Amino acid sequence: MIDRYSRPEMAALWTLENKFRVWLEVELAVCEAWHKLDVIPTEAMETIRSKADFELDRILEIEEKTRHDVIAFLTAVEEKVGPDSRFIHLGCTSSDIVDTANGVLLTRAGRMVMKALDKLLETLSKLAHDHKGRLCMGRTHGIHAEPTSFGLKMAGFYAEFLRHKKRFEEALEGIRVGKISGAVGTYAHLSPEMEKIACDVLGLKVDEISTQIIQRDRHAHFFTSLALIGGGVERLCVELRHLQRTEVLEVEEGFAKGQKGSSAMPHKKNPISAENMTGLSRLLRTNAMASMENMALWHERDISHSSVERVIMPDSTILADYILNRLSNLLSNLRVIPENMDRNLYGSYGLFYSQRVLLNLIESSGLERQKAYETVQRVAMKCWEEKTPFEDLIRADPVISKALTSEQLDSIFNPEYYLRHEDMIFKRVFDEK
Repeated sequence: MIDRYSRPEMAALWTLENKFRVWLEVELAVCEAWHKLDVIPTEAMETIRSKADFELDRILEIEEKTRHDVIAFLTAVEEKVGPDSRFIHLGCTSSDIVDTANGVLLTRAGRMVMKALDKLLETLSKLAHDHKGRLCMGRTHGIHAEPTSFGLKMAGFYAEFLRHKKRFEEALEGIRVGKISGAVGTYAHLSPEMEKIACDVLGLKVDEISTQIIQRDRHAHFFTSLALIGGGVERLCVELRHLQRTEVLEVEEGFAKGQKGSSAMPHKKNPISAENMTGLSRLLRTNAMASMENMALWHERDISHSSVERVIMPDSTILADYILNRLSNLLSNLRVIPENMDRNLYGSYGLFYSQRVLLNLIESSGLERQKAYETVQRVAMKCWEEKTPFEDLIRADPVISKALTSEQLDSIFNPEYYLRHEDMIFKRVFDEK
């Protein structure tokens, strides 16, 4: 998925070349730790630092024979370093390198996702504040309910993505671990002190107890957090898709000069970005399920998780970063159409005032709630059938006009009433985060 919303640095992170580069970072960190503990002589360490390298094609050539990527990698590095390469991978098992390197890679990828989340939050905040007080129809079950504001809609999404950010921050910290504890995690040929030094070099915490691997609940937390972000993206995109329907048309995606909406119908302007992101979010959820299924492994380790992670680690992080950046772009260029919001607000003849009438009628007339409800409902149904403004029918109804004064009715039929707590909600969302 390479287009203008893809960040090259995220794609570059997951290349095969870079994977081996990070493996080499881990191997060198282990060597530095052994050197600090006086296991690797200074002269040998200087040779390792200056000569440790590889050529990707050579690794792949060796792997054709060995059928083992870590051994192929080590062999290619050893060819560059020479005799002092005997100190590289000292006491380690493959997963010491691979799992620790994955901790590095996922941490770096996660930080890019965090930047994309911050960008989206900034965009949502601007949209919310720009449209604070902009009345529009609120809908439940897709049906007109009561007025809200477009600013409140966007503030709600801002609050949700702030929660996504907090969850992902925790998941990112959980994945920022390494392990260099040997074949079954007992440090039989290694030392906890060496592990701590190496992980510090790499910017990782030490997994407090590992087997041959880091346990996959950490990874499941990471990928399910991405899946929840995808769920938030889909919820917002579904809202935008509904608001772009021809009959509604309260917002519209940006439509570039020369852009085409249909091969058959020249008039079409479709919500393609929101639709694309709705679909792509499903992949994040699918990958999260795979990450949870990776948690149960045989004893201290098997490799049933490995093949899965070769797919979901790059795919989910690249995809989450892509979706978040694309969504920010969509929202930054979103056309908000106030005149259609006004049109739709009264498209149901002002029926949204029904609850206000009901509550005032109960308070002023002494009618039982169900009697008052039936009275207002009778007028509401007549409003639908006759397509007559609800306010006119309410004022003309003998039961209601007897119970409510003209001044009371003037107060009831004031749309600004519905936003009287908007400032308070904004304060809770944006000032108390």
